Amino acid sequence: MRKSRFIEPQIMAVLRQAEHWVAVPELCREHGISTASFFQVARKVWRHGRVDGQPE
Repeated sequence: MRKSRFIEPQIMAVLRQAEHWVAVPELCREHGISTASFFQVARKVWRHGRVDGQPE
């Protein structure tokens, strides 16, 4: 399995910014991720409350 480029605190920081009504495409450009990757991780975090593969 491929290792993530970003660690959990970085991912959570980006998601917190998105919750504060920052435009997602702008946020993705700023952090160097694709919008598809953002929404994949966001769906997992918002569904389970954590990044898959990370302990609770």
